Amino acid sequence: MAENISERLAELDFASVSPQEFAKIIKGLSTRELGEIARGELRTRVLAEVFGRMERQFRPEAAGSLAAVIRWKITGESDVVYETTVADGTCTVTEGRSEAEPRLTLTMGDADFLKLVSGNASPVTLFMLRKVKITGDVALAAGLTRYFDIPKA
Repeated sequence: MAENISERLAELDFASVSPQEFAKIIKGLSTRELGEIARGELRTRVLAEVFGRMERQFRPEAAGSLAAVIRWKITGESDVVYETTVADGTCTVTEGRSEAEPRLTLTMGDADFLKLVSGNASPVTLFMLRKVKITGDVALAAGLTRYFDIPKA
């Protein structure tokens, strides 16, 4: 079954899927199935689309004067790093690790990351279950979801 899901998702044009539709897709998959799709080129496409949407889903009115570099380390078949820089009411996302010192680093597996960004998991619950590792500003981590329009499935 996971192969069918991988095949179906591999054919999907993620750019044409709304955040709400993406949330429903993620909600309908088991952790094992999420792990299956988080491989190879499909993983690269999904992560690029998710991080690409962060800038559009950023809520500057909620961030106010926040200035921070947030490093996301997604573990799986290989570690992938993205950085979200929030400053002056804007959010920019870059792939890879910069020389900047992050105010917050979040480390988690593919399945937990997809559940978090699709609104299918609580960041507090993931932290309490030790599925996400937080380094740096814990208060920023606790309030991070309010800075983005996160879909609900």
